[in-house]
Amino acid sequence: MLGFLLKASAAALKQFPAFNASLDPTGENLILKRYIHIGVAVDTPDGLVVPVIRDVDKKSIFELSAELGALSAKARNKKLGPGEMQGGCFTISSLGGIGGTAFTPIINAPEVAILGVTRSKMAPVWNGKDFTPRLLLPLSVSYDHRVIDGAQAARFTAYLARLLGDIRRLLL
Repeated sequence: MLGFLLKASAAALKQFPAFNASLDPTGENLILKRYIHIGVAVDTPDGLVVPVIRDVDKKSIFELSAELGALSAKARNKKLGPGEMQGGCFTISSLGGIGGTAFTPIINAPEVAILGVTRSKMAPVWNGKDFTPRLLLPLSVSYDHRVIDGAQAARFTAYLARLLGDIRRLLL
């Protein structure tokens, strides 16, 4: 699932460039990134570490999944180098493997936003006439209010949900 989330997030970051930015150390200048490097929080016996996958927008879902698997293994084996944990523009934190229904992810400064994902589940959804089963994936976006307001965050999340709701959009 994380390969799809990476690809969808890259598309959303292109559509909403304020999310693919950072603040300088003074907090007065916004730096818009021309690349899409996404960190993914990995649970290890020693706590979370965040390796960064570079140029996510230029890779296929299969390449992203393979790279994420390799970086996750390195993280769990304490083999990540410092350069593999730096340079992220945006982070994804997934609690899907652990459980839970929602959480508030903490922004990985100097980034300005982070996506939190919990375990998907099938649930009945009203379609106007009756309830139909739908796979639901809870998403939580935390963001720096100095850069992003609530309306932008809602549009970003809705766009991301549309992409994930029809995976074919990611392949175009």
